[in-house]
This record gives sequence, structure tokens and C-alpha cells, in this order.
Amino acid sequence: MKEVALAARHKELNAKMVSFAGYNMPVSYEGVNIEHQNVREKLGVFDVSHMGEFLITGDKAQELIQKITTNDASKLIDGKAQYTVMPNETGGIVDDLIIYRINSEKYLLVVNASNIDKDWNWIAQHNTMDATMRDMSDEFSLLAIQGPKAAEAMQSLTEVDLSNMKFYTFEVAEFAGIDKVIISATGYTGSGGFEIYFKNEDAEEIWDRVMEAGKDYGIKPIGLAARDTLRLEMGFCLYGNDIDETTSPIEAKLGWITKFTKDFINSEAIKKEKEEGPKRKLIAFELEERGIPRQGYEIEDEDGKVIGEVTSGTMSPSLEKGIGLGYVPAEVAKFGNKIFIKVRKKSIPAVQVKLPFYKG
Repeated sequence: MKEVALAARHKELNAKMVSFAGYNMPVSYEGVNIEHQNVREKLGVFDVSHMGEFLITGDKAQELIQKITTNDASKLIDGKAQYTVMPNETGGIVDDLIIYRINSEKYLLVVNASNIDKDWNWIAQHNTMDATMRDMSDEFSLLAIQGPKAAEAMQSLTEVDLSNMKFYTFEVAEFAGIDKVIISATGYTGSGGFEIYFKNEDAEEIWDRVMEAGKDYGIKPIGLAARDTLRLEMGFCLYGNDIDETTSPIEAKLGWITKFTKDFINSEAIKKEKEEGPKRKLIAFELEERGIPRQGYEIEDEDGKVIGEVTSGTMSPSLEKGIGLGYVPAEVAKFGNKIFIKVRKKSIPAVQVKLPFYKG
């Protein structure tokens, strides 16, 4: 099992450590609800250094990215980032990722930790134009500093105007006395904030300075468990739960990042699916009675017939009710429609809702 560069700091803080995607990661420190609410109301810092980073360079870099992803990378300018997915050849998704355009011949791809090797091999397999690829995953650490007080608390550490950083933009600048840090605003919590990428050897110094700068603002270290409840309240997809090799971007309501102004892997089939309509759709629901929906729980119609299953579910710390995502037949997927979630042996009524669950 791999250790992140900040493992010693997490252990000093008595974090509960778990194996996640081959890494020993902090799942919680004080408890999910405490950490969750701290991000919603103040700020928290997540160590997400297990994420993968690939550098794609050269005059064919954009051509490769356009081929392997659904979004249109030609719309990117220097300092802009883009959310996208890599489709497979059978209608599913290899991974979801964020692309950072450093310049016209240099792009950073940030991929999910559990898919680093798979993604690397997939991209290399389709790199027929010989773009230069470099896997930097083991060289870099990544902190997500999230919450409404994040920009104010961290402003003393950089000359970048954090409070005016636009969503899905980034700068390469000095941060906490360290040069050439990537500072980006691509948050996964819905409460604002930003992410910082830096070399592993600078990890402990940056962590300590972040914690010191945030002390008067109520900063807390936040584990992966609260990261999951925060992203679910926003309805953000998690790879391995809500999207995977068997789910299409259209089914997952990711049509907004699927652009048919270009050719990409399996684009004709995905375009046809969009035109004809998918057979099933990802829905969001709230329980109408007490209960906690979990991944794999059955979704039933009013006659007790199984029509789908929950892909992500939790007791929302902000809403204090059970919420979840799951796939159902397209004809059933309508806002306001009632469904039932089989929690243990009880069928609990739920209603389909619009995302996000948490309105802020």
C-alpha cells in the first residue's frame, strides 16, 4: 500500500486511515458530520494526493486529448480547466477527469486514483499521433482547501487574488513560499475554495503553513468520508459508483460535456444514443421517511417491482434526510415521481428531485 507524502501528519492528527485505491488515506479525523459542516460553514483541507497527474505535451497534445475525451478541448485557453470523460468503445466511461491547459502544447490531466494505470494504458494505446506523455502521479501532492472562508484564510500565502478566481481557472504561482504551485478553482464540494498541486518534497511545509494560515478561520483537516457526503449533496458523480465502464455519458446526464462538434472514441454511437434517448437515466432522490440509502440497494416502483439500484447514498448532514443517486428506466425518470428504496427489508418511499440536493 502506498503512503502519501503527508501520511505522518495525518497519523499525528489521529486520523482514521483506510486503504483507498492502493493508498493509505485519511477517511476521518473527528467524524464525518463535524468535518462536513466545517466545510459548509468555515473551511477544511483535504489531502487528495492519491489522484493521478499526467502531462501531455507537444504539437499533437490537443489532438490526442480531443480523440480520447468527450468535451471540446479546443475551447480551452491558457489558465482554463475543463471537466470531461474518456469514453470506451462500448458506450461506457473509462474515467472522468479534469484537463488543465498550461499552454497550447502542454496539458495536465488529473485522473482518479483507482484508474491511474488503466487510464495511462488507455491513453497510450490511442496515442497514434505520438504526443509526449509523462506520468507525474508519484511526484506530486494535492490539497483541496474548501469552504466559504477558504480564499480569505489562504490569501496571506499567495499574491494570486483567490477571492476573484473564476470557477475552472488556475494559475501557476508562489504559494506558502513555494514557487511554481498550481492553484486552481475546480471544487468538488459546492462550498467554494481551491486546489493546490505541488512537489512531494514541499508537502509538509505547505500543510503546516496552510493549517497555520487557517487557524483563526476555523480550519480543520477533512477526510475522504466527508468529501463523499459533500460531493453527493451537490450530485457530483463518483467514478466506480455513479459512472463506470457500463454507464454512458448520456445516461449519466453528462451530455453537457459531450460535444459532437468533433470526432472522439465511440462518438457516433453516443451521438445516436443521445438522438434516440437512453434506455435508463441517472436520477436523484430524497427519502420521505427515516432511512439511509446505500450503494447497491434496490429501487422499486409502487408495485414492488425492482426497476433499478442506488449508486450513491447517504444521510445528508446538511439536510438531515436520506439522499441518493441511482439508475432507473428513462420513462420512470421524472422530477416529482415517487419511487421506493429497499432499505434492509423495508420499502421506503422517496421522491425524485432536481440537483443539487444542497442549495447553499
